Amino acid sequence: MSAAATSGARGTPDYLSLLRLDGRGFVVLGAGQGIGEQVVHALAQAGARVLCVDRDEALAREIAQATGGLPCAADVTSRADMQRVFDRARQAFGRVHGVVDIIGVAGIRPLAEVDDASWAQQFDIVLRHAYLAIQIGGETMAADGGGSIAFVGSMSGERAVPNQTAYAVSKAALHHLVRCAGAEYAARGVRINAVAPGYVRTPRLNHRLGEEAWTAIGKVIPIGRPATPAEIAGPLLFLASDLSAHMTGEVMAVDGGAGVMAAFPDVRFGPATGATP
Repeated sequence: MSAAATSGARGTPDYLSLLRLDGRGFVVLGAGQGIGEQVVHALAQAGARVLCVDRDEALAREIAQATGGLPCAADVTSRADMQRVFDRARQAFGRVHGVVDIIGVAGIRPLAEVDDASWAQQFDIVLRHAYLAIQIGGETMAADGGGSIAFVGSMSGERAVPNQTAYAVSKAALHHLVRCAGAEYAARGVRINAVAPGYVRTPRLNHRLGEEAWTAIGKVIPIGRPATPAEIAGPLLFLASDLSAHMTGEVMAVDGGAGVMAAFPDVRFGPATGATP
């Protein structure tokens, strides 16, 4: 914690300064749209310099131009590309202070219809880039004094969701990677955490789901609606900042309360009969 952050009366921190990321270099993987786009805006508004990484070069360039960041087109499931990403970030910023990894696509189908190629692809797109981000990005940050890595997991990695078994198992593996790597890298100054959203109205899901589906989803969320990408970016900014300096290896639910609800009907009980169950 910096001197500025502890300058209050009786050692009270300057909490707003703990949220600031002025001059720090960050890498956002999957920056081009949805949650990733909002994360870049959040980090930039907090003062960070951001390398905006996306497979789609045009999307990477667009969000970089909008936020004063640097664009980078890469396939982050490729070790060579991921190494290039962190080499470029280190060259541009002097050091890398943090990574936010948004990448993940849900293959939604019954388990009986998942073939070997789809199963492998699901793990590749959810887990491989995360492993590379920790191994390459984590080592880069550890060598330079530490930093923060934050991933987007999923409520599906904590609860069974219909027709999402392959996706859910890969996200559960991501969550445990966060726990294990968070413990392993803590002594080297690198914090590793994740958020686990429920349904989020991203451009990809808006394209696949109609309003009737969104209404049905809202009915099983205590808050009454799915999240917006910005409502996931806020917790990720917290995990990237010094406000979360004592957190590592954690998977934080950001699901509107859906994960605390049992899937039982709303039953109204009549008067007690005196019988003992």
